[in-house]
Amino acid sequence: MKAMRILAIETSCDETAASVVQDGTKILSSVVASSSKMHEKYGGIVPEVAAREQLRCIVPVSREALEPLETFHATRANEVIKRHIDAIAITVGPGLIGSLLVGVETAKTISFVTGKPIIPVNHVLAHTYANFVQSCQPSAISHQPENTKLQAESGKLIAFPSISLVVSGGHTELYLMKSIKDLTWLGGTLDDAAGECFDKTARLLGFGHGGGVAIEREAHKFSIQHSAFSITLPRPMMDDSLNFSFSGLKTAVMREWKKYEDHSEELINTFAHEIKESITDVLVEKTLRAAKKHNAQSILLSGGVAANLRLREKFQSKINNQLPSVRFYSPEVQLCTDNAVYIASYAFFRGTPTDWHTITAVPNLSVEEI
Repeated sequence: MKAMRILAIETSCDETAASVVQDGTKILSSVVASSSKMHEKYGGIVPEVAAREQLRCIVPVSREALEPLETFHATRANEVIKRHIDAIAITVGPGLIGSLLVGVETAKTISFVTGKPIIPVNHVLAHTYANFVQSCQPSAISHQPENTKLQAESGKLIAFPSISLVVSGGHTELYLMKSIKDLTWLGGTLDDAAGECFDKTARLLGFGHGGGVAIEREAHKFSIQHSAFSITLPRPMMDDSLNFSFSGLKTAVMREWKKYEDHSEELINTFAHEIKESITDVLVEKTLRAAKKHNAQSILLSGGVAANLRLREKFQSKINNQLPSVRFYSPEVQLCTDNAVYIASYAFFRGTPTDWHTITAVPNLSVEEI
């Protein structure tokens, strides 16, 4: 069977990413240009700045992603696509409208010029598919007759049904996967997502943009034996539902923070530790609750917050204790944050080619659509 190569483009937030993935699993190239450094002085992403930078980067990033396929250096990009690419995948939402438009219009132009089919992708749903990617290794995908298992990056078979937790800056979503194509939304963000809570509380503690990383770094310095502070934050919305709400935690952090006049490094470390423990406790508890309810055989973690090492450790520990027969999977750290690899993988396994005339950017695209 002829291998299928997909050129994917992702511009939903402040990254400009392009990738070529073969058969949904084998990475041939992955290029990401981020404008995060430009946003640090503002304490968050400025949509207009992100879109302008993406407009500047989209052509060179896409061109670089195609380089491994060139037969000689002078080959024109459109000829490389015509010869070696089978389809174009593009993030259409959710995301920032200006950023999405840069990627969508670029992908539509490529499709028009080369005649290649174009596949629209919901990037929240697509995060899950980072778990099915192999890092530059020969493709070893294995389909069972009933499509109940699929080869993962680890080389072990992911068994369905599976619970997928996508946790990022703007989304905290739980899905039931009955097969590689059958996803059902179970619950998700009602207000602040987990990543958003990390970012907002980090700014409160004095850190700038990209607060989740700062929280984890400072939390590592915390020592319960030597800390002079005892801070306990709530674990929000630990009820029977599978929805998430972290706005109350943000408020609780602010209330506790104001009780102290001297914001010492030790105090900051203590707050960072408790914030991290609170958020990860909720994420793990609700995911395991969903796994028990739906008799899941595996749990998949993905999204930017999935790069948090404490979250991974806690998942593995709790699963070993409570659900020892369930296997836990999470992508390599570099595949957790926004990139085009999982966009291509989703397009291969679940995407549908669409007339490029009808494709448009949808910033408020539902986490259940496409």
